[in-house]
Amino acid sequence: MAGKKLTVALLAGGKSAEREVSLKSGDQVFRALDKERYEILRYDPRDDLPRLAQDAGRIDVALIILHGRLGEDGTIQGFLDLLSIPYQGSGVLGSALAMNKVLSKQLYVQAGLPTAPFVVMDRTGSKADSHVFDQLGLPVVVKPEHEGSSIGLTIVRSPEQFPQALEDAWQFDRRCLVEKFVPGVEITGGVLGNDSLQALPLIEIVPSSGHEFFDYSAKYTPGASDEICPARLSPELTAKAQDYARRAHQALCCRGYSRTDMIVSDDEVFVLETNTIPGMTETSLFPQSAAVAGLPFSTLLDRLIELALER
Repeated sequence: MAGKKLTVALLAGGKSAEREVSLKSGDQVFRALDKERYEILRYDPRDDLPRLAQDAGRIDVALIILHGRLGEDGTIQGFLDLLSIPYQGSGVLGSALAMNKVLSKQLYVQAGLPTAPFVVMDRTGSKADSHVFDQLGLPVVVKPEHEGSSIGLTIVRSPEQFPQALEDAWQFDRRCLVEKFVPGVEITGGVLGNDSLQALPLIEIVPSSGHEFFDYSAKYTPGASDEICPARLSPELTAKAQDYARRAHQALCCRGYSRTDMIVSDDEVFVLETNTIPGMTETSLFPQSAAVAGLPFSTLLDRLIELALER
């Protein structure tokens, strides 16, 4: 019906270790959404799932502004599927695959994407440390299987650091990923679209001298990192990285949008991981890149809603 507002369910908060980031993102998304076009209903999945289910019949579309477990891993997507509520971004399968760092790596390899050599360490039956170092050398990066925002991640530069790094990762998951540390320039590549994919301008990330890498603090402390868009890469490397971002998106069965983090080292690009719900404050990486491509934050949100309804 012409002129009728769309009713948008805005989901933010949740139960993951990234709850506070999600709440801040949700506030900024709420402010940026066009109130002339949308009636916005807010829900915190930690407390409001029964109310969301009750309201399902009058909701046209959901914006999932959640990060980490129970938000980015396919669980809330499955809940919305059961309620017949369309939502932006990837479905259950793509969300679950991208959240799992081990399966993501295996699918990248299968798709022919360059990625750092790795082993998987299981808390109940781990390989000997010496075997890991023989295979990967030092330094290595230890990551929990499922966390985001670099939570539980450690760069290990000596054998003595390794046991504690494993314990830190195993606090979050039974399995963890141990991969060869690849030095280089950190970049990230956004992808937007359903069937036709638009690769957004790449962003180069330069953590300040106080940060060894783009960790949680560097991500969310104002001024802790320089984010340069477009990234200072040759046209050839830019095209290669954008192609890898599209292929990573497809390999993990993503939809709508995604952001793939990569490292440029010695004229090669290595794929690290893919985010199916990138940070969504106005200064987050994906919105920054979209703005350079001509999509300011409010317009980007309109586009994500259009892509959700297209499904």
